Amino acid sequence: MRALAASAVAAVVFTVVLGFAYPALVTGFAQVAFPRQANGSLIVRDGTVVGSALAAQGFTSARSFHERPSATTPPYDAAGTTFSNLGPTSPALAELVARNVRAILTLERPYNPGLTIHDIPVDAVVPSGSGIDPEISPAYAQLQARRVAAVRHLPLATVRRLIARSTAGRSLGFFGEPGVNVLELNLALDEEQDG
Repeated sequence: MRALAASAVAAVVFTVVLGFAYPALVTGFAQVAFPRQANGSLIVRDGTVVGSALAAQGFTSARSFHERPSATTPPYDAAGTTFSNLGPTSPALAELVARNVRAILTLERPYNPGLTIHDIPVDAVVPSGSGIDPEISPAYAQLQARRVAAVRHLPLATVRRLIARSTAGRSLGFFGEPGVNVLELNLALDEEQDG
């Protein structure tokens, strides 16, 4: 009986500590130290939430920059983040990459004559680890620049300036690679045209 009572007390204590106290402490710390990130890094325009800086939106219009391919089902579903789990020798990965290469060539070649598969950055054809990465490489952004400039009737130099302005460096100066947040870049383009 004593063992049963000790087990019940332990269950209650651990439920209170791990189920309530610890999550409340971590949430409180996050709200103080990182309020933007703790609340989803939401991007608001004219009082309306237009997206999160942490999740891809699934842009498909020719007038917009496109993110990396999505690994979620349905595509760009933040509630179902997942990775593809396809290894480098997987025939399914090879077919996915080939399909994405064909789509990029079809979309971008009219604006980039002479574009070959060797000019396409890896992040343009392979999903990210989360499946909804909001950033693309500066190289992929530059590949899309001519299309976006032509469709939006903007000077290419203006689009490239906005890409440069939207490019974030490596975390802490040495982690990862520079990246361009696609939602923020597309919003900057909208503001450029509206302004």
